[in-house]
Amino acid sequence: MHGLVNRAVQTFVCHTYGAERWATIAGAAGLDVPDFEAMLVYEDRHTHAVLDALRRELNRDLNDILEDLGTYLVSHPEVARLRRLLRFSGVTYLEFLHSLDDLPVRARLAVSDLHLPDLVLREHATGEFSLTVGPGIPGFGSVMMGILRAMADDYGALAFLEYHGRSQCRDVISIRLVDVSHAEGRQFELGTPAG
Repeated sequence: MHGLVNRAVQTFVCHTYGAERWATIAGAAGLDVPDFEAMLVYEDRHTHAVLDALRRELNRDLNDILEDLGTYLVSHPEVARLRRLLRFSGVTYLEFLHSLDDLPVRARLAVSDLHLPDLVLREHATGEFSLTVGPGIPGFGSVMMGILRAMADDYGALAFLEYHGRSQCRDVISIRLVDVSHAEGRQFELGTPAG
């Protein structure tokens, strides 16, 4: 598993629950070194061990924790780069949704050895979509739920999301876009602020 994935979990836990909690989770997962290096590649067993230890330590459903991770990745100031990458996808939430198929390719442009699961968006009727998340990263469908919710808030859109679980090793999420301009979205500028 790419170190960016493992590092995202570590950073989420540290910022949300504290460094001591992360140390406990890393110990329970049997990690020799408690800190993941973002640009290294780790054996998948390390990721699975961390996620299992995280679930046990927090005594919560892993899908709920991973959805919180997705929200964190978009909304926490410490990881604002991902939000910027996602906001470049379009001016509205609808444009953002239609760009999801290209997200794995855009991620590889930024980090060539990062392979995100395939994302396939289908529009079933006006404002009614399904997103199919391919295999590759454990729990990525739940992470995408959090990302989709946080991005709807970021754009000021009103959207209802439902996770339908796994089917043939793929996660399915339904999206009902009720209003693209329900509220004022968060400020976003194309250029980075000076200073």
